[in-house]
Amino acid sequence: MNRIQIGAALGLAIVLGGRLGTQRLLTPVAARVSTQDSAATIAMLEQRLAAYRHLLSDWGGLTRYGSEDSEIKPPAPGENRVVFIGDQITEFWGRGARFFPGRPYVNRGIGGQTSPQMLVRFRQDVIALKPNVVVIQAGTNDIAGVTGPGTRGTLSDHIMSMAELAKAHGIRVVLASITPVCDCTRVQTDLRPQAKIADWNGWLKGYAAASGSVYLDYYTALVDGRNFRKEFTTDGLLPNDAGYAVMAPLAEQAIETALKTR
Repeated sequence: MNRIQIGAALGLAIVLGGRLGTQRLLTPVAARVSTQDSAATIAMLEQRLAAYRHLLSDWGGLTRYGSEDSEIKPPAPGENRVVFIGDQITEFWGRGARFFPGRPYVNRGIGGQTSPQMLVRFRQDVIALKPNVVVIQAGTNDIAGVTGPGTRGTLSDHIMSMAELAKAHGIRVVLASITPVCDCTRVQTDLRPQAKIADWNGWLKGYAAASGSVYLDYYTALVDGRNFRKEFTTDGLLPNDAGYAVMAPLAEQAIETALKTR
């Protein structure tokens, strides 16, 4: 790929990405391409272009777990199945620390997703699996504008829609807070301002109480002031194994509370 082709690919990515934030994400790549035509830079660009092409062809992520969902049998009598639907905070849970070993819990996290994308796949990845409880974890990518701008009011509609869908199918709802961020190893607060995280969590807690859902407060256990505690994060955004170890009993407690509600 020569410089002309790279420039054309960058332009295509920006057009295809639109509100997905492609231009912001690829600007550093473009700067490097202008000074060095390295194989690593080209590979990075091609990888990102492939990711955006896939996103445009399957915006909701329905192909990610579709085949796995079709192979899951209905819950056994007395089994309290729980589905966790979320973004990278949920998806990466099982990559280091094991995801609730021995429990009938299903991880349906997809890194980078926002709440409207989760709503698109909610019937397939949650309702069809017939869980007793769903843990909905969303918001950190909404705040970052990953799939476009929006106010807390417009974005919260998707959370409410998922909660209402769940309850219409007899599924108890746990609403997880957004986890904190910090500029510990890289800048995170430019895309995810800490004040917006606090505002979202305040709304979420109030909505959980009003709707009869359970509020799962990861935030308080992981935060120091408004910063993600360094010992609990890999990069100021994602929890590390120690962070997930703190989150797991909180999730278990919230699930137990939800199972006791009618």
